[in-house]
Amino acid sequence: MSAFTRPVLLLLAGLLLFTTSMAVLNTLVPLWLIHDALSTWQIGVVSSSYFTGNLVGTLVAGFCINRFGFNRTYHYACILFTVATLLLGVSVSFMSWTLWRLIAGIACAIIWVVVESALLRSGTIKVRGQLLAAYMVVYYAGTLFGQLLLGVVPTLLSSVLPWVIAILLAAILPLLFARFEKPTSEGKQQHIWGMLKRRDARLGINGCVISGVVLGSLYGLLPLYLAHSGYQDADVGFWMALMVCAGIMGQLPMGRMADRYGRLFVLRIQVFAIIMSSLAVLNSYSLAPALFMLGLAGFTLYPIAMAWACEKAAPDELVAMNQTLLLSYTVGSLAGPALTAALMQYYSDRQLFIVIAVAAVIFMAMLFSKADRHHNPLAMQ
Repeated sequence: MSAFTRPVLLLLAGLLLFTTSMAVLNTLVPLWLIHDALSTWQIGVVSSSYFTGNLVGTLVAGFCINRFGFNRTYHYACILFTVATLLLGVSVSFMSWTLWRLIAGIACAIIWVVVESALLRSGTIKVRGQLLAAYMVVYYAGTLFGQLLLGVVPTLLSSVLPWVIAILLAAILPLLFARFEKPTSEGKQQHIWGMLKRRDARLGINGCVISGVVLGSLYGLLPLYLAHSGYQDADVGFWMALMVCAGIMGQLPMGRMADRYGRLFVLRIQVFAIIMSSLAVLNSYSLAPALFMLGLAGFTLYPIAMAWACEKAAPDELVAMNQTLLLSYTVGSLAGPALTAALMQYYSDRQLFIVIAVAAVIFMAMLFSKADRHHNPLAMQ
């Protein structure tokens, strides 16, 4: 039986539409604020409020899913994000947009936990790698579609909001025709803290933190590194697109390899590739193969680490585990760029790839020194 059942395909279709709208707004909101003459620190606060919302949404998602179920929580989160987007057109002010983006961030995180948890509950251990890989493919494809749309449509606030809201409303529709069973509370309610204390999931959680450090640094600071290296804006866009496309191409093959040969084997390969590609950039080797390999390994690290951590989780623990993993990734994606930016400011831009390589080396040491004290993360048991 195929892992991609009708409900799974409809869920991924909804995610594709939602992610496309989210990507458009994440790019345009700072630009709209610049056009309205807000200061740099105010724009930074508005951007940070979105990521703060991600943290809050991660913490409350489990309660919402246990209370309302997957379908209703998904619909409520989509509606919440749509309302927050609609309110952007009411007034362009620092305080109001900070609030609207905070609410949007909460809704996004809830959507992510719903989709990840529903996918994991829909498949067996043998196919979870493929399901999570498909999830990441759809997520990154939506991100690319959103960026491509910006090149062919007017980007004024009044022009963008109508069609973005229309796409968000369309994202609600697929789950009207698919149903995911509401989690049943058997015994003690599972919480994030309980998942963090699980030794058999520790390396998977650590992998999500490292993934956040790597991807957060690449998303936020690689354009700066390339610009300072003399590349024009169009060239920077090309290199970023190359890296993201490599990540998309690697999702399904990596997921199948993890299902067949085990998470530990694939994680070691990924981390080794991250280290070698970072060293290649630092030693001024060809940028194209280095960034392609970095995207291939770095962008596929999160779903494999997630599959590891969820492998021994009981069905009633999957929601709490997914909250924990998303929270870990978010912490890494916030802390990594902050540390890397400070090092780049005081030393040199080369610190970007030094930090990525050091983070990968630390995780590699964990994979070799601690793996034997955890369950063997094989798909076939």
